[in-house]
This record gives sequence, C-alpha cells and structure tokens, in this order.
Amino acid sequence: MFKRVFLLILTNIAVIVLLTLFISIFHLDRWLNAYGIDYWSLFLFSLVVGFTGSFISLAISKWMAKMAYNIQVIKQPSNEAERWLLETVSELANRANIPMPEVGIYESPEVNAFATGPSRSNALVAVSTGILAQMNKKQIAGVLGHEITHISNGDMVTMTLLQGVVNTFVVFLSRIIGFFIDRLFSRNDERESIGIGFYMGMFISEIVLGLLASFIVAWYSRMREFRADAGGAHLAGKEAMLSALKKLKQIMEGESAFVDERSPALNAFKINGRPGGILALLATHPPLEERIKALENLSEE
Repeated sequence: MFKRVFLLILTNIAVIVLLTLFISIFHLDRWLNAYGIDYWSLFLFSLVVGFTGSFISLAISKWMAKMAYNIQVIKQPSNEAERWLLETVSELANRANIPMPEVGIYESPEVNAFATGPSRSNALVAVSTGILAQMNKKQIAGVLGHEITHISNGDMVTMTLLQGVVNTFVVFLSRIIGFFIDRLFSRNDERESIGIGFYMGMFISEIVLGLLASFIVAWYSRMREFRADAGGAHLAGKEAMLSALKKLKQIMEGESAFVDERSPALNAFKINGRPGGILALLATHPPLEERIKALENLSEE
C-alpha cells in the first residue's frame, strides 16, 4: 500500500514538473497571465479530470470484468479441470510472491485469458472456455504465468497512472489551444468572454491529442507484453510459454480466430489482442511472431 501511495505521489510530481517545463519553454505563463487565466487552477482541474476516470475504472475493473463476461469465479472446484486450474494459479502466484488471485472461467470461443483488478492483493485471473478446449495443460500454464506476471508487475496500476498522465495533458493543452483559437478569431469587444471558438478548438484538439496519447499508451502496453512473456517463461518454463505463443499464432492464423470484444477496455490485459493492421501503432499487443522471436532469444541467454 505504501509503495502504491508513493508511486501516485511520484507520478503527480512528474506531471507537475513536465507541465511546468512545457509552460516555461513556450512562455505560456506570460500569455495566459496577460488574459487573466490562472494556469495553476487549470492544471489542478486537468489533474482531477485526468486521473479521476482512470482510478474509477481501476477500482471497478474486477466487477466490470465479471459483469461483461459473466465470469464464473471458482470458489469450490466442481471438476478436475477447475481443480487443476486453481492449483496451477496458486503455485504460480506463490512463485511470483503475490497473494492468490480470484480465478474464473468465462464462456467464449476465443482462445484467451486476462488479469485485472486494482492491486496485487485484489486481482482476478480469468480464462475462456475456448483456451481450455484448444490448449494443453503445459500451454495453459504458460498463459497463466503470463497473466500472473501482469499482476506481479503491477501493470494494471501502472497503466492507470500512465493513462492519468496523458489524460491530464490532453485536458490541459486542449483548453489552452481552445482559448488561443477563440482569441485569434474573436473581435476586440468579444475578448472579455469565451466564444464558440474556444469550444470548437477544445473539442477538435481533444480528439487529436487523445489520438496521439493513445499511441503512447499502446506503445507502453506492447512493451509490457514482452515483459509478461518473459515473466511467464520464468514462472511456468520457457518451453511452456513458447508453446503457448506458437499455439496462439496457429489459431489466430486459422479460420477459428476470434477475439471477444464484449469489453474492449480489457483487451490490453489479455494474452492475445487483435492485430493492429494499418493502425499497428494503436495495437495493445505486439505481433505474435515478434513475441515468439523475443522469447526464443531470451531462451538462448
């Protein structure tokens, strides 16, 4: 808990420093002050707006996942498959030195699994019926090791903090751009009030800046997948992790390829995501061939 509070404080300090540098470099303080704008109040507003949504999403992430996918949490195993699943997750969690997460199964033809939750001690690992049907135990163990690594690395919290930072910049800069456009096209007698130029400029710049921010978040998500693959190899064995990725690649290249989109916000935390295509920069997962190659290189060290 102390580590997470420290990380939150450190993140906010970093945001303040970055925005202060941005304002100083472009001399926005003089320009804003000349028009009576208190940019510190604007910054505080942006910080609250930027982080509030992210933290609310994190706080309810487990509940949302259960509702979206109708996940059946295993409390008492009813068959051998469920018993094996609980025992394997427990063993991997012990190796990763984290508390036992909740384990659940959701009905879906997709071959996938994901981890979510607000903290290492309050997490959920869910697997699809599709992955249980199409992968062997060794491959599933690799997938589970990947998801346990996401929890161990605190990826859900880190993604929330990163999203909060970029949201803060988007809110802050879009309002400055809107104000600039409004003043640029308004008459002298209209400069005492905010006109439609502000709202148009803010709306358009929020879309553009939001898209640019998405590139940053997606890039970090892709880097995080390589780390989770390496962690899965460490916990479950490199051969298990490689076998799982190769099986995923085989399935995704076949006719049965399917990604369940009931909750797109969770796609970043699945073992496998939809390929990026022409929008590869917005993909949350690297191509499977790149992940396999990276893991093969790791296995040679």
